[in-house]
Amino acid sequence: MQVLQQRAGRHTWGVRAAWLVLAVVASLYCVWRFTVGSPLQTNLLALLPATEADPVAEKAVDTLAAALGDRTVLLVTSNDAAHAKAAAKSLGGSLTKSGAFSSVIAELPPFDTSQIARLYLPYRFNLLAADDRAAVAGGSAALHDALAQRLYSPIQGGLSTPVADDPFGWLQHWMAGLPLATSNLEIEDGLLVAHRGAVTSVLIVTTLPGSAYESKTQRAVLDAVAQGESALKSSWPDVTVARTGAVFYAQSARAASESEVHLIGVASICGIALLMMWVFRSPRLLLLGFVSTALGVVCALAVTMLVFGKLHLLTLVFGASLIGEAVDYSIQYFVVYLGGARDWEPRRGAREVRPALSVALATSLLGYAILAWVPFPALRQIACFAIAGICTAFASVLWLLPALLVHAPKRTPQRLFNGGATLLKRWHAVIGGRRAWGVAVLLVIVAIPGWLRLTSDDDIHLLIQRDPALVAQEQKVRDAIGVDNSAQFFVVRGETPEMVLQRAEALGTRLNALTGKLKTGGWQSVTSFVPSAKRQRENRALLAQHVFNDPAALRAMLIDAGFRDEVGDAWLKAWTQSGQAVLTVDQWLAVPWSQPYRHLWLGEVDTATHGYAAVVIPQGVTPANEPALLAMAHASPGVVFVDKAASVSSLFGAYRVDSGIWLAGALALVMVLLMARYRPRGGIMVTLPVLLAVGVTLAVFGYARVPLNLFNWLALMLVLGVGANYAVFLREGCIRAPHELGAVWTGVLLSASTTLLSFGLLGLSAMPALKSFGATLALGIAVSVLLAPAGMPSQDERRAV
Repeated sequence: MQVLQQRAGRHTWGVRAAWLVLAVVASLYCVWRFTVGSPLQTNLLALLPATEADPVAEKAVDTLAAALGDRTVLLVTSNDAAHAKAAAKSLGGSLTKSGAFSSVIAELPPFDTSQIARLYLPYRFNLLAADDRAAVAGGSAALHDALAQRLYSPIQGGLSTPVADDPFGWLQHWMAGLPLATSNLEIEDGLLVAHRGAVTSVLIVTTLPGSAYESKTQRAVLDAVAQGESALKSSWPDVTVARTGAVFYAQSARAASESEVHLIGVASICGIALLMMWVFRSPRLLLLGFVSTALGVVCALAVTMLVFGKLHLLTLVFGASLIGEAVDYSIQYFVVYLGGARDWEPRRGAREVRPALSVALATSLLGYAILAWVPFPALRQIACFAIAGICTAFASVLWLLPALLVHAPKRTPQRLFNGGATLLKRWHAVIGGRRAWGVAVLLVIVAIPGWLRLTSDDDIHLLIQRDPALVAQEQKVRDAIGVDNSAQFFVVRGETPEMVLQRAEALGTRLNALTGKLKTGGWQSVTSFVPSAKRQRENRALLAQHVFNDPAALRAMLIDAGFRDEVGDAWLKAWTQSGQAVLTVDQWLAVPWSQPYRHLWLGEVDTATHGYAAVVIPQGVTPANEPALLAMAHASPGVVFVDKAASVSSLFGAYRVDSGIWLAGALALVMVLLMARYRPRGGIMVTLPVLLAVGVTLAVFGYARVPLNLFNWLALMLVLGVGANYAVFLREGCIRAPHELGAVWTGVLLSASTTLLSFGLLGLSAMPALKSFGATLALGIAVSVLLAPAGMPSQDERRAV
């Protein structure tokens, strides 16, 4: 006997040491990940699935997001123009000194506009504006008029060319159409200024040194902007500053999510602690329950970061609510522990609770496995977190707690258990046995009108909650600049760069042809900077036919207009020497001033087929003209219209419809699992409470006129996985120890209360997706636990067992 006791002692210490090593390793890994660089991810695009059938469209989304994500814009506004300009210069200097930005542009650096003409001058005979093409085709008279206007019109600002190099002004006219200043902004005193009535706004553009979603970058930017704004208020009280940029939205999302993590985590822990102390009256059991839960959460964090590399704040908020579910397993073990009283034997207690916990784990894993199967990055990460957490909690209850709860309990809350037994007996008499079917029929009859009123809403904005203050500031910046940063755009593909340019030009022609409500506010395309070789050759051919067909007459025209002989001869020689050379996209990309527009060219996107692509961004996309743009894309070869928000919303809708099928399949699988455990009749009765809970939850949303979304349906998956546990616990209690049903029912109510507390707090989240998730879970679990006694076997079944 002594030898056996020594072996048991060594085994107990071995188990404790193994779990201690696991906890230390997982904790050190989490600490290391957060120390070397925060793994928290706030990029909203990382939450979204790939929605475009064309992977090039997905690349375009990422390219545009990267191009715009590292920029921030600040707008300094005042009714006094001098104050606005002085404040903008001061703020620009302050931001530069802060070191939080890689570049700050308040006062424009000197820029030689001749750099632009220098690129295009060798190809001047290939570049004609639409009006000039018509004039050239008009013959000699039109040429005389163009030459006279060029020589005798007043000097114009903007991009200009030497008269000797461009006597008819064709290149100057073409460069005037470059989309270099498609906004309300003007250059005054070296600043980008917008005037709207009596209000003057000055623009400051900055570039981040790192990703907008890194916490270090966010802190540095927020501190620099706050200090700069504080300095402005003391010197220019009438000045206001509006700001926009991905870094501000990311920081706002991070702050809101971290606040929710703290709220949900602290409230869950405090609430669960109070409930467990009230029921078990044992600080020791409370501590052990949280040890098991903490192990689950820490291991879930470690596994998720190991698998995904990053941890999204949405997962962290959801993880805080997992505390309530993870503690359920330890609660059931404590119920068996207290019921064992003086006859307590740890391993026997683990064997007694294992069947109930195994069935409960299987149903929960089924619900989370469905989330992991959905091709949605955020949900997969949440599923990974939950699966790792509850599996660890399950294992710790079966192997760690028996090694820690070695001695029998000194006292048990028998009075509470007796009260639970009385309550269960009375409630089972109302809804149990044959009455269960009557209750089911009644609930279905009441629920049918609610089901018929169900509606849906698949808007992507259910996923995010943008700070209203930042949205208002962003709109203020947009109004001042006069540019619509639309998220909708065309992706144009082709086997060669030339094919891409030709298709983009054809698309631009169709966009220009739109009229009335269908008209857009212009568009941005690489073809505005680099026409296709075909268009360039057509322009040259037009000049060869109508202008250079008689070099002698052309030379005489120039001499008569006052050009010196050598100037006229040099221009004619330039025509001859330019030959068939055409401007290419690579040449345009090589010049520094093309940098703000390089995102319009995606380049080679398919190395296997050498496919190329570019984007065309229409301005002023509205619900009225968007169908026309879609139709235009369908009718144009190699062109697709990308609307990420609409694509995600459409995908949400498709998943929402599919989720009904997934839920039905999951219910069938759970029923088969429970029928294998409890025989056909018993399996059906244990499944009935959670099935009715799903139906009642849907009916409540219908009566309340609350539209359903994907997250409601996914929450119902977890209602199935978690809610089925309560009927399972009661059924297993009837099999294991019918005389201790009071303790079992008390444990079920406590488990449901902790789960309701944690998941229910998600209903307070500012993020609509989590709010829908939490409200659905709370309602479904509440109904599940209320109906759980209906799954208990009748007296005859108990005797048979």
